[in-house]
Amino acid sequence: MKIALIGYGKMGKVIEKITLDRGHVISKVIDVTNHHELEQITPDNTDVAIEFTTPATAFDNISKCIDQGVKIVSGTTGWLDRYKEMVDHCEKKNGTFLTATNFSLGVNIFFYLNEWLGKVMSDQPDYQVKMEEIHHTQKLDKPSGTAITLAEGIIANSTKSQWVNEPTTEDGVVPIISKREPNVPGTHTITYSSAIDEIEISHIAHSREGFALGAVKVAEWVQQQTGVLTIRDFLKIAF
Repeated sequence: MKIALIGYGKMGKVIEKITLDRGHVISKVIDVTNHHELEQITPDNTDVAIEFTTPATAFDNISKCIDQGVKIVSGTTGWLDRYKEMVDHCEKKNGTFLTATNFSLGVNIFFYLNEWLGKVMSDQPDYQVKMEEIHHTQKLDKPSGTAITLAEGIIANSTKSQWVNEPTTEDGVVPIISKREPNVPGTHTITYSSAIDEIEISHIAHSREGFALGAVKVAEWVQQQTGVLTIRDFLKIAF
């Protein structure tokens, strides 16, 4: 399988290693120094592109690949306010793309656990929910895409109606506290507190390998798929 890498930061380098370890070929590497070469990625030389860049560039990168007929998997967050626009564009072009806020298998299990707990706790008004997410200082978006997915999972399964990126005890609101600290593992913690006790679930990412391996496995799967896909589509196949 021929995989193009769009974005060659820390995550891109880990994805490269895993791609090669799994017997695939890197068809092209795109970073800030040769971004103009993105148009050289075509179905003739690439089966799937994997994109991990920045919120400011992701939309254009994904659009370009779709325009060129290249299937693409993206793990960039911070641009998903334009997700519906991308879905419409992909469908118009008969393209194939999948974006996820997190490709880690453990995190996606955590998403399901969070939704289940949100549904259970919706009948317990004495508990107040809050979320804390901690990432390294190089992560540009706040809150993280994973935190937003978690908040949306709570909202979809409870009486909450919105999230805010600040502390609050307002009814119907999920507060997210974002912290950026040097040299820390990515951590997401959800706490339900009452005057009597607390219930807490958390996920701690010890390395980027879980995310990178998930992205490569998804790319392997996407090679055989068409259309707008989600990580949940992939997990149903994987299990």
